[in-house]
Amino acid sequence: MRNPFIYLSMIALLLVGACKKDSTQEIDTEYPVIDISSTGAFPKQCSTVKRGEKFTFRAQLSDNTTLGSVSVDIHHNFDHHTHSTEVESCTMDVVKTPVKPFLLIQSYPIPVGLANFEVQQEITIPADVDAGDYHFMIRLTDKEGWQTIKGLSIKVI
Repeated sequence: MRNPFIYLSMIALLLVGACKKDSTQEIDTEYPVIDISSTGAFPKQCSTVKRGEKFTFRAQLSDNTTLGSVSVDIHHNFDHHTHSTEVESCTMDVVKTPVKPFLLIQSYPIPVGLANFEVQQEITIPADVDAGDYHFMIRLTDKEGWQTIKGLSIKVI
């Protein structure tokens, strides 16, 4: 008499043996890169921007495989906290209490499938916000989820 359990076990073993991971596919373990070293990049550490005016955020973004998303966070640094990723320190105003600080948290599109992209986004600083020390945080994530953060100190005048 034939045992159906034996046949099912043999079929399961054959199926499991046939399923093999593709060992040729590399795993992405590299962080994406935010490059602000070119002469056209802006802002850079210690840059100034003016209330009531626009400026263009420019940076070269790259990844070893595929870029995902980029966002900017501009917030006051009136209490002198730090997120700076830069070696150069900037001249700071005295510590103060914010009255009407500028805050911007914005994502910008990166075309799908690119490994290199130059972001160029116009940003307006409202005329009625507090002048002073701010942080300009750039967050770049690749398609796999690796994230790089560049924290710049800027001044709104």
